[in-house]
Amino acid sequence: MTDVATNPGLFLGQSADGETPQREILLWNRANRHGVIAGATGTGKTVTLQIMAQGFSEMGVPVFCADVKGDLSGISQVGTPNEKLLARAAGMNLALAPKASPTVFWDLYGQKGHPVRATVSEIGPLLMARMLDLNDVQEGVLTVAFHVADKEGLLLLDLDDLRSMLVYVAENAARIGREVGNVAPASIASIQRALLQLEQDGGDAFFGEPALKLTDMMRTSLDGRGQVNVLDSTRLMNSPRLYGAFLLWLMSELFEQLPEIGDPEKPRLVFFFDEAHLLFRDAPKPLLEKVEQVVRLIRSKGVGVYFITQNPADIPDSVLAQLGNRIQHALRAYTPSDQRGLKAASDSFRVNPTFDTADAIQALGTGEALVSTLDEKGAPRIVARTLIRPPDSRLGPATDVERAAVMAASPVKGVYDTVVDRESAEEILAARHEQTKAATAPAAKPVPQGRAPATPKAPPTPRAPRKSNRQTPMEALTKSVLRTAGSTLTRELLRGILGGLRR
Repeated sequence: MTDVATNPGLFLGQSADGETPQREILLWNRANRHGVIAGATGTGKTVTLQIMAQGFSEMGVPVFCADVKGDLSGISQVGTPNEKLLARAAGMNLALAPKASPTVFWDLYGQKGHPVRATVSEIGPLLMARMLDLNDVQEGVLTVAFHVADKEGLLLLDLDDLRSMLVYVAENAARIGREVGNVAPASIASIQRALLQLEQDGGDAFFGEPALKLTDMMRTSLDGRGQVNVLDSTRLMNSPRLYGAFLLWLMSELFEQLPEIGDPEKPRLVFFFDEAHLLFRDAPKPLLEKVEQVVRLIRSKGVGVYFITQNPADIPDSVLAQLGNRIQHALRAYTPSDQRGLKAASDSFRVNPTFDTADAIQALGTGEALVSTLDEKGAPRIVARTLIRPPDSRLGPATDVERAAVMAASPVKGVYDTVVDRESAEEILAARHEQTKAATAPAAKPVPQGRAPATPKAPPTPRAPRKSNRQTPMEALTKSVLRTAGSTLTRELLRGILGGLRR
């Protein structure tokens, strides 16, 4: 691990706009001001992400990044630079030191990395509605279900718990409707169908326990380097809403859990959000406003967020305005829409008088980029046409054998492998149902053992009516609710900006 005093920033590459080549660096103390890496497919965005992730790791900063194609897994292996890469390094007076970064692989499905789980209660109604692609009315009903669960101390750990909760809300729709608003059976049915679709897409693997602890992603190795957390997303990309909602949940968890530290000398963690357009596509305005709020405020927690996408126009202006460090790879402008995106990308840079920004973006080769980072005062530097440096780790994916070896030596080996199924909403609601049935069942009649002569019965003596000791179904249910609430949670749970549980 290097020191901030001797190494003030992450070396991105070398520009040659003037007579003297310039080193383009990203200052460590400005890295939490967020950034964007943009460019068309095949222009080098993944390599840029790789050299940035490895650079932050060398400074002792943990990193999280999604690997959507499988190429980023090579960061876990020692690089073997070819002649072309060695020549580029020599032109930058850069001595490559091939090495691997301390890497932990994660996978929502537990196939190419350690399983990643969260409970339904932790996700919250807003992001769950996003995963399920619900409309406004259905999202409102889902919010009611979460509200009732939180209020009555019912933990929603997995999708079975959520299903049971929806059934409970439907069966008690009249009572719940008087308290929090109408609950339509048709909306409950639509949510149930969406849950079935999510389960068939493999999303049920994400919900449950043990839930992910952020501290397991914010480790440093014994030599002081930051842990690089690589989320294998090759399969997850088949469910883009689940992918986007999961990464957004993870970012919101960082926001909710980490304390304020202002602008540190280097970030506490750097978060790379690849395929960022999947987060913003068709997102409702209230969600976009909350994302903007999280991005704006999370920098004071010492977290840098970097969005990776093809065109900066994929990111709403309100969010793009928060991204101070910009790396733009080549764009192609074949259609009017492409032309508008190109203009938006070029207009976002501080003008360099030596070249036309829009023309330069179209003329960039693979491994080249326009770079503008923040200076010591937090102002954007003049854009520079830059050759991106080669990485020290491998270009290309790790093999299955190499991946297995990395996982075998992982500091979280065995922590998340076994699913834990403790008592939660499904079991509690089932027990309530049985209690209600028992309370309302008629008393069993004794079976006669033999025949006896009939004896005339005296007429019954009239007695004053008295109140029955038998509980009504509603009384039994109410007492059960109170017992459960007393034994689990005594008050309604608190939720953060994006609806996740506050700890």
